[in-house]
Amino acid sequence: MAAHFRDHLYPLDHPRLARFRDCDPCSYVTELRNDPLFDGVLTQWQHTFETTRFAGISSDGVPRTDVFPYTPPEPADAAPAATAGEAALALLACLDEDARTTLSHPLDSRVWRAWMNPEIYLNRFGLRLEEVDEEVRARALALLAASLSPTGYQEIRDVMAVNAFLGDLTQLPRLMNEFSYNINIFGTPSPTEPWGWNLWGHHLALNCLFIGSRQVLAPVFLGAEPNRIDAGSRAGLRLFADRENAGLALARSLTREQAEQAVLYQHKRDPAMPADRLHPGDELHLGGAFQDNRVIPYEGIAGKDLIAGQRETLVELVARFLGHLPEAARRSRISEVRAHLDETRFCWIGGTGDDDPFYFRVQSPVVLIEYDHHAGMFLTNEEPQKFHTHTLVRIPNGNDYGVELVRRATGTPHLLDGPL
Repeated sequence: MAAHFRDHLYPLDHPRLARFRDCDPCSYVTELRNDPLFDGVLTQWQHTFETTRFAGISSDGVPRTDVFPYTPPEPADAAPAATAGEAALALLACLDEDARTTLSHPLDSRVWRAWMNPEIYLNRFGLRLEEVDEEVRARALALLAASLSPTGYQEIRDVMAVNAFLGDLTQLPRLMNEFSYNINIFGTPSPTEPWGWNLWGHHLALNCLFIGSRQVLAPVFLGAEPNRIDAGSRAGLRLFADRENAGLALARSLTREQAEQAVLYQHKRDPAMPADRLHPGDELHLGGAFQDNRVIPYEGIAGKDLIAGQRETLVELVARFLGHLPEAARRSRISEVRAHLDETRFCWIGGTGDDDPFYFRVQSPVVLIEYDHHAGMFLTNEEPQKFHTHTLVRIPNGNDYGVELVRRATGTPHLLDGPL
C-alpha cells in the first residue's frame, strides 16, 4: 500500500519545526548554518555561484556546438515576446526607482544562475512576491501568465499553493507560503531583442528568455512535498502524476534485454551505488541548482534501441515536461528532440511497482529531464516516498538560460558572469 504523507507529519512541538517557529526567511538561514551539513552544502553552492562562468551541462566536458543551428529570429507568433514584454514593462512601470533597480539586471548578469529550490533564502536578488503590494504581485503573475501556456501557468500557481499548504501543515508560513518567491528581469523587454526573467523559491524555479520568435524556458525546476493537497479549498489537487505515470509506463514497456540497458540500479537507494551518488540536497538529481556546468555522462538505453511504439512513448514523455511552453514553442522543442532521438538515452533507478519510489532521466544533446522521489525534509520519512517529488528540465550543450542563442544573436561571449 502506498504511503500517505499524513503518516509522516512531525508533531508541531518537534525540534525540527519548533526551533524555526520565530524565524523570518533571513534569520532562518542563519539558524540553518549552525548545522554543519546544511552549512557545508550552502557554502559549496555559494562558492560555485560566485566563482564560475557559464559553460553548460555536457556529457563529456566539451559542450557541442553543432546542435543549435541559428537563423536570425523574427518578431512572429512563435513566441509571445511582445505580449510578455508588455507585461514586463507594466510591472516595471508600477515600481518606484529603488524597486525597479532591485528587479532589473543586465542581460549577462550572474543573477540568472542564482536560483535554488530549497526554502532557504540564501540569494536575495530581485523582488520577493510576499514583500510587495498586491498590484506589483498581480503584475508579476501577469508576466508569468503571458510567457507560459495556460496549463503551465496553472501548474506554477498550483506549486505555489502546495508550498502554502506545507507552510500551514508545519505552522511555518513565514518560511513557506504562496508568495515566498523572488522575481528578476534581465535586459530590456523587447519584441525583437534578447531579454528575459526568472522566478525562484521553494520547489520552483523558472528561467525564461525571449529573442523575437524564439523562446527558451530552462532550467525549470518544479517539486512538491507533499505533492498533493487533501484539505481546504484545493483538496484533491495532485501534482506531476502525468510525468510519473508516463515514465513508469515507458519503464514497464521495456523487455528484459532492454531493461538490462536502462535500469542502472534496482532500488532507489541501492547499496551498489557509489558513495557520492546520493546528494544530501539533490538526492539523485544531477542537474539541480548550481550544476550549470556539470558533466553528466550518458547512461541507459538509447532511442535507437527502442521499438517504434516505445520511441513515440519517449517523445510523449519529454513533451509532458515541456508543457509550460506556449504551443508553438513547445512544438519547436519537440521537433528538436525528435531530430536527436536515436542518441537520446533513458535510464531508470528503482522499482516499477505501484508503490516503488524511483528516479529516471532522459538525456540527449538538446534536452535533459529528471524525475526523482525524495526522502522527507519537512516530513519524517527517512527513505524516499512518492509523495515528495522533484522534476527538472534543462537544455545541455550551452543553451540553458538561452545562452547559446544569445551568443549567436549578439556575437558576445555571454558567460553570465556580469554584475549582480
